[in-house]
Amino acid sequence: MKLGVISLGCDKATVDSERLIGELVGHGARVVRELERADVVLVNTCGFIDAAKRESIEAMLQAAALKESGNAKAVVAVGCLVQRYPEELRREIPEVDLFLGFGDLHHLVPALAERGLIADPAAGHPGVRQYFGDAPHVRYLKISEGCDHTCAFCAIPLMRGRHRSEPLERLVREAQQLEAVGAKEINLVAQDLGHYGRDLGRNGPKLSDLLEALLRETGVPWFRLLYVYSAGLTDRLVGLMAGEPRIVPYLDIPIQHASDRMLERMRRPERRDTVRVTVSRLRAAVPDIAIRTTAVVGFPGETEEDFRILCDFAEEIEFERLGVFTYSEQEGTRAAQLPDDVPEDVKRTRQEELLELQRAISQERLGRYVGRETELLVDRIADPDDGGATHVGRVQWQADDIDGITYLARGGWAQAGDFVSVVLEDNIDYDFIAAAAL
Repeated sequence: MKLGVISLGCDKATVDSERLIGELVGHGARVVRELERADVVLVNTCGFIDAAKRESIEAMLQAAALKESGNAKAVVAVGCLVQRYPEELRREIPEVDLFLGFGDLHHLVPALAERGLIADPAAGHPGVRQYFGDAPHVRYLKISEGCDHTCAFCAIPLMRGRHRSEPLERLVREAQQLEAVGAKEINLVAQDLGHYGRDLGRNGPKLSDLLEALLRETGVPWFRLLYVYSAGLTDRLVGLMAGEPRIVPYLDIPIQHASDRMLERMRRPERRDTVRVTVSRLRAAVPDIAIRTTAVVGFPGETEEDFRILCDFAEEIEFERLGVFTYSEQEGTRAAQLPDDVPEDVKRTRQEELLELQRAISQERLGRYVGRETELLVDRIADPDDGGATHVGRVQWQADDIDGITYLARGGWAQAGDFVSVVLEDNIDYDFIAAAAL
């Protein structure tokens, strides 16, 4: 069976896709990049915002059309959008053969066997997670599923359910498998990494235990923590980050706003002062740390004063990076019951203003790394339009896909996945210019 895959949404969804691909490969499937050659097309949908929903629907229709124009014999849709709207999708897109929510994924192999696409559903080998992307040296390890936070604007708990931690031993085995196929950087992801283990009992493992096990049982050079709320940053975890060079000095702490009135309205667990204290504590313990965060502008009820508080806080804290999103109503959330009283043009104006403010902040904050000698993880050989660089990669203060990149001149024979000692010579907005260290 030739398998084609369309994987949409976040890096956590990519992990889901890779695990499903691994299961199907264990039953004899062979992944093909050209969708028109595939016997089965798997579409992993996203349902987080309206644009993602539209993209998912278009992808399902594209895949279904391949039953006429290509070799496809079956189209399977999984993921968040399917979990949220299974009956509506079955009714509106009957060309898709299988819609499987998160609780139904165990039916995938038997259903394909019934269609004669897998010979024997019981004869497969244990599924080893496959790679689906462009840089196999950068991998993601999803350590838990679901979310217990009740943020007013977020539909993720409606799609993914309550928080559930993966067993520590299973995560260590998966990390070892990722290392065996070339992983040099593993990004730990979840809706909130700090919640890991809270459902495994009082004496069960916590995030620090997991990190110590990963460090002990693998030789992966870089581990990166994405999406940690302030409450999860225990003294033990911060101490581990401060003392372990294989945990890169980088954290993604989503704050979403800085006006306490808006944070309460958004049902966020933190307030401006708690974020301020957290950032101060982190920078004292790990002076080189780069902190990324996100904010939502235009949430119902956000006044110009609320927005000014957010801008002032960004200037005060000087996050190394700040992503800014405009509020988009999500069906079924608490915020959907509020009148969306911030006009779209005001949302866009606020987004642009805050992004422009942050660009200057990032330029200054990242400038403090200039002159440093550090390790560069090469992501690719440079293209002709990369300003004369020989290689493009990232240093430890840059996360894959969401941050800037580093342009390297005179990188020698380095290949993707290699580490090169470099000196950072300059920074432009979010990017660095580097030269190989002598």
